[in-house]
Amino acid sequence: MKPQSKVKLTGSTRPVPANATLSDVNKDEIIEVTVRLRRQKVLPQEAISGGKHLTREAYADEFAASSAEAQKVEAFAHDHHLSTVEVNLGRRSVIVKGRAEDIEEAFGVTLKCDSTNGSSFRIVMGDIHVPEELKDVVTGVFGLDDRPIATPKFKVKRLNGSVVSHAAAPAAFTPDQLAKIYGFPTGVTGSGQCIAIIELGGGYRTGDLKTYFSELKIKKPTVKSISVDGGINTPSKADGADGEVMLDIEVAGAVAPGATIAVYFTPNTDKGFLDAITKAIHDTQNKPSVISISWGSAEVNWTQQAMTNYNESFKTAAALGITVCVAAGDAGSADSVTDGKAHVDFPASSPYVLACGGTKLTTNNNGQITAETVWHESSDSATGGGVSDFFPLPDYQANANVPLSLNNQFKGRGVPDVAGDADPDTGYKVRVDGQEMVVGGTSAVAPLMAGFIALVNQQRQKSAGFINPAIYADPSSCRDITSGDNKTVAGNVGFTAGPGWDACTGLGVLSKLPEVKANVPA
Repeated sequence: MKPQSKVKLTGSTRPVPANATLSDVNKDEIIEVTVRLRRQKVLPQEAISGGKHLTREAYADEFAASSAEAQKVEAFAHDHHLSTVEVNLGRRSVIVKGRAEDIEEAFGVTLKCDSTNGSSFRIVMGDIHVPEELKDVVTGVFGLDDRPIATPKFKVKRLNGSVVSHAAAPAAFTPDQLAKIYGFPTGVTGSGQCIAIIELGGGYRTGDLKTYFSELKIKKPTVKSISVDGGINTPSKADGADGEVMLDIEVAGAVAPGATIAVYFTPNTDKGFLDAITKAIHDTQNKPSVISISWGSAEVNWTQQAMTNYNESFKTAAALGITVCVAAGDAGSADSVTDGKAHVDFPASSPYVLACGGTKLTTNNNGQITAETVWHESSDSATGGGVSDFFPLPDYQANANVPLSLNNQFKGRGVPDVAGDADPDTGYKVRVDGQEMVVGGTSAVAPLMAGFIALVNQQRQKSAGFINPAIYADPSSCRDITSGDNKTVAGNVGFTAGPGWDACTGLGVLSKLPEVKANVPA
């Protein structure tokens, strides 16, 4: 093997925890790595925001990774005794595996094990490196660090520490009730659509789904389980990740029971999360028209290469006519970070997704809305929202009066875009592992919006795709929420709702969708 000059991969460093308990990795451990490649061509703007969507086949022909460049990556990997697992040019991914010692040599890294808090995870010391000849080809390397990257954004309603049943929660709703209250399209079921749901753990039980939809008197939707990177449907207990999985399926399914629901199970790592997203986007069998994501973490917890590669994948989704709905977070303006600053959740902060914030909804006995305010129960139970410190302000928010970042005056992307019921007190009646539960959180809003988009897609007989430019151009598509705040940072730092867009509930509650017009700037 000839010596290769290597260069740092920009933005690949993930900080090592200050309290980390480090030890050497097993040099014979087999590690699987996803190497991301650049596109052959720049995506056309009219495909992203002008409604002229690309087919998956057209994308693969013109905009996927180059076969020649993928072969160069493979050759580099083979030179370091790594074997090829998969090459997918559409997903712009070359997946390779090999011994930890060979991985370290190939990517110029030192790997360690962190056994803090009784768990053992692999971490990377410093930057990842790639050969100089591939520095413009490789956009990211994922899988070296296998620490959990995201958390689910749901909140179980409890009373005196106990889970609240449906009967004991008169202010809660079933998802189909919310669809009716919010005025979602009627006479359609989402037939012909596929809703993709990304899950980083947990699972569902078919028996629970049958019981749940039977009680709602709604036909159970077709639900498929898809394995990514070895992730599988593994239901365990109601207060774990199963709560997220069942919430997502039951909400999306109750709103759009005619849609197929494809659940992509993957490990909770930056590689697993990314691989599941690209798998769903480029799935030529199920062909999702909308993706629901209810997992995330504050931007400061991500590497720059991760946010950039995820964002580019969401940009691809937009060009393919896929709407991506993402929960905006459940811990207010702090987003669970204790550094005294305001933070937004990623991937909700990607400018190519529909970021979904949370409200508290009150209705009368006739199902008419009497009040709807910002969801804010406590310092760790409030809608996420704020201004990105990484992604600049997108063109479609130019007139939305997004404030500068409270941290550094950066002119960033404002979060969220829309909102819906998320307060556990007025939450969603669901069934998890045989148990009735009432669940809130922005986790519920993402599949609620995904179900809404599926209904619209069937109604119009075409995919809505990237709707952000259209709804910002016509804010009347949303019912404005003007009361409440999400200030959870020490010192009462955060954001307050008011007329127009705000960093608590965005434009408000979306219940109709303007037509996406050509030549709308992104």
